[in-house]
Amino acid sequence: MKKKDLEIALEKVPRFESPDPSLEQYPTPATIAADAVFWAYSNGDVGGAKVMDLGCGPGILSIGAWLMGAGMVVGYDVCEEAVRMAENYARSIGAGIEYRVSDVRSVAEGADTVIMNPPFGSQRRNADRPFLDKAMESAEKVYSIHMAGTLDFVRDYAEARGRRLLSYRFYKYDIPHTFEFHTRTKRTVDVAAVLIS
Repeated sequence: MKKKDLEIALEKVPRFESPDPSLEQYPTPATIAADAVFWAYSNGDVGGAKVMDLGCGPGILSIGAWLMGAGMVVGYDVCEEAVRMAENYARSIGAGIEYRVSDVRSVAEGADTVIMNPPFGSQRRNADRPFLDKAMESAEKVYSIHMAGTLDFVRDYAEARGRRLLSYRFYKYDIPHTFEFHTRTKRTVDVAAVLIS
């Protein structure tokens, strides 16, 4: 599958029905999800591999990994509604993906690769840290999306745990007017997808 075809397929993944601001449930744009998954695939970290999506939401990254030939895909989210949405959509397209309701800190299995878009920490300071900790504990390769301004922090955080930030890519991330405290129709922020090994 070409990256453009992957992006078109991921555009069909449902968005949150009743997003929770405390969980920072913003939709991952299909353009970013497709590029991140295709990047991991191009590096040999998806095809035939066990891939985990921590904080999977409705499942856009896990669906992407499945479409690109992952051997096994598991998605975790603390939100039952998000997991239900992900399960329903995966079932509708015949995707053999396992989804589990769980706090990320309780995940007890490993994988070859983690691909995730954790909370940015805008509503709860340091909300991304348990995701980074579990991802680095669970997998050799970690692809994760963060605010671009935290790139140095993510690099230092990985190095302090014996890991290395090998590469990164920048994106413009459009956050739609989702919650009543949002004052603009859309806000665009700079994010970075990182590869940690």
